[in-house]
Amino acid sequence: MLSRRIGGHLIQMLRHSPAVVLLGPRQVGKTTLGLQIGEQQASVYLDLEDEDERAKLANPVLYLADHERELVILDEVHRVPELFQRLRGIIDRGRRHGKANGRFLLLGSAAMDLLRQTGESLAGRISYLELGPFDALEVDSAAIETLWVRGGFPRSFLAESDDLSMEWRRNFIRTYLERDVPQFGSRIAAEALRRFWTMLAHNQSQVLNAANLARGLGVDGKTVAGYLDLLVDLLLVRRLAPWHRNAGKRLVKSPKVYVRDTGIAHALLGIGSKETLLGHPVAGQTWESFTIETLIGTAPEGTEAHYYRTSNGTEVDLVLTLPGGKIWAIEVKRSSAPKVERGFHSACADLDPQKRFVVYPGSERYPLNDTTDAIGVVALAKELQAAK
Repeated sequence: MLSRRIGGHLIQMLRHSPAVVLLGPRQVGKTTLGLQIGEQQASVYLDLEDEDERAKLANPVLYLADHERELVILDEVHRVPELFQRLRGIIDRGRRHGKANGRFLLLGSAAMDLLRQTGESLAGRISYLELGPFDALEVDSAAIETLWVRGGFPRSFLAESDDLSMEWRRNFIRTYLERDVPQFGSRIAAEALRRFWTMLAHNQSQVLNAANLARGLGVDGKTVAGYLDLLVDLLLVRRLAPWHRNAGKRLVKSPKVYVRDTGIAHALLGIGSKETLLGHPVAGQTWESFTIETLIGTAPEGTEAHYYRTSNGTEVDLVLTLPGGKIWAIEVKRSSAPKVERGFHSACADLDPQKRFVVYPGSERYPLNDTTDAIGVVALAKELQAAK
């Protein structure tokens, strides 16, 4: 079992907040991490997908009063959305009884319902943290390419073979489409959503062209927007916003969109091994999305992520604005001998970043010129993690 990098941060948040919501897609390891934390203190765990467990919260005030001195871990908490309306009074009552923090750890598989329910009623009483699939700092550096190919969902990454990993990912996709999406109240047909999800995988890390997607699916733009919102809310797809601060430039205004876990993207495309992937035209695109997702996940809290592109093609794959305002410009290359292109120089002249990097598949760090270093994804992730 691999330890999760955010475990210590989660414990720290529980010490300073009455309730913490741990968000992440299904099967990413939220329950395992929650139970590990529960073993370190007095706690009670309820799986709210279980009807008998949900019945215990028929009167949440009475039930939770019996566990006021314990950490209450509520798994799949979106199944009882009405609970959030009661938590405010329960938390305030606990504060009066000397139990101010560390009351609740709420585990949820989607951002949408949780954030909608808690937005106002629990202001100042709840914190949020996201658990993604394994990232480059959680696995052995020798396994980075396996992580790229299989993705970071624990049972996919740790599978005994590529075939078993691929089988797990296919079942994961099928279960999401047939069971989980309807559970969140969506009436989208499973096959339509699969086709849309697959189209996003084919267009990994590309600027969103909603009109083309709509034509390919035979639906209107509003329907495409609904499909995309759903997959973003389920934490399966990321919209990378365009840089918008250079008023004097004609900037591309549409987001880039990609399937967040490259293993899932590869499964949607029928790519089951590294050998097959390296011969597929999407390899460079999924390497870019893998790198960008890794760097966003390891950047300091409060970092803003964008891409930069002008109408004439000047581009930077990832622009990170760290807390304090420092800008890092990052280009991603799949080549073992990366070069700095003219468009990157032009974009950096516009952005004036404090640091410039070209991320490539190797492990050696070396200067490409006076201002830009070639660097591996693990080394840059560590540098980002240590940045202030």
